[in-house]
Amino acid sequence: MAETQPTRSLGFFATLSTVTGTVIGSGIFFKVPAVTKATGTVSMATFTWLLAGIITICAGLTAAELAAAYPQTGGLTIYVGKAYGSFWGFLAGWAQSLIYFPAQWAAAAIAFATQFVDLFGLKSSWLPVVAIVITLLVLMVNFISAKAGGMVSSIALVVKLLPIIAIVVLGFVHPGDPQFRLFPVAPGPHQHFWTALGSGLLATMFAYDGWIHVGTMAGELKHPKKDLPRAIFFGLSLVTVVYLLISLAFLYVAPLATVANNLNISSQVAHIVFGPLGGKIITIGIMVSVYGALNGFVMTGIRVPYVMGYLGYLPFSRGFRSLNRGGVPWLGGSLQFVVALLMILSGTFDTITNMLVVVIWFFYMLCFAAVFILRKRAPELERPYRVPGYPIVPIIALAGGAFIVLTTAITQPMITIIGILVTAAGIPVYRYQKARHRITLK
Repeated sequence: MAETQPTRSLGFFATLSTVTGTVIGSGIFFKVPAVTKATGTVSMATFTWLLAGIITICAGLTAAELAAAYPQTGGLTIYVGKAYGSFWGFLAGWAQSLIYFPAQWAAAAIAFATQFVDLFGLKSSWLPVVAIVITLLVLMVNFISAKAGGMVSSIALVVKLLPIIAIVVLGFVHPGDPQFRLFPVAPGPHQHFWTALGSGLLATMFAYDGWIHVGTMAGELKHPKKDLPRAIFFGLSLVTVVYLLISLAFLYVAPLATVANNLNISSQVAHIVFGPLGGKIITIGIMVSVYGALNGFVMTGIRVPYVMGYLGYLPFSRGFRSLNRGGVPWLGGSLQFVVALLMILSGTFDTITNMLVVVIWFFYMLCFAAVFILRKRAPELERPYRVPGYPIVPIIALAGGAFIVLTTAITQPMITIIGILVTAAGIPVYRYQKARHRITLK
């Protein structure tokens, strides 16, 4: 294994494809049921998707300032570390490496396996087997080279839009549910507005997540200072429109009670709109979409332990920062695969995704606040891109993040506690590394 620098081989379209390809994946097809159940009405569900899109765009525009100012592989770990010091940078990387990315792999693999098992009529016992195999196959592709992973993301982006376009266009031609109403915006019976909104946002934020992690690959982009902000802005704008349309199409075609908490709803809607054969074809397209999302998270996730090894955050740092013949960090990816495997075998889709959202949004909030901190502390820092609408846009992102984290802590304390404990478990590792003067980020 060679310890060298990654090659700058990714252009704008590959970057845009990674943003949109990572975001548009399992979430929109498998979180519509959770959002529908949480909100209780079509109008409230639609409002939640729209609000989540606005928060995500504000978050992306805010984080893009840091991504352009620090265009190096590492993303969130680097941004947090620059603003708050090595301790918080370490915790951000630790949480991403052991909770966030493995959970994303596991969730996407479970979503893919759910469709695969349904498509071929297999027993449910095959689901974890299929999930593990598809994760391993995607990891092997990404171990070839960054260019190979980027190519898969670009191809998957084009293919995954086809079932979405088909469902949206033909879905609204199909006779709709008589109970479909966009107004007034109110939750279902016996549901509190803010509780429903908080639970709904928690689910939607998994569907919208992934935008920031193209920053982990900045060191491999040809023109990171120009391409990163543009890819994040245009990518998230496209995602918001797509999500609104696809969720409306699902809720228009199928009754609300059928959609709520039904992980196979995408296949059922495809069957209703296109018939048995057409439904199977659309299901295959959805599987390609999920595959593309899994590829995007593998592609970005394996580079976080690499950065942590480069900064001396982890024991065996030399191994974590070593690259294989394709110039790809292999040890961190192998470790994350093992953690994802355990999650696949032990968790469910919604439990896994809810835990990763509450953990990562805490660090996202630190990232948003870092824009304010660094503008005061380092006014001389070169900023090729500045947040438009400052300080309103970063404040919206911060407020949205605070609402998500606090409501989750109140309504789902066990998930929150588990996330905190796993994150805190990294503290002894940090102290061990620091005591031996191995940490290089000040």
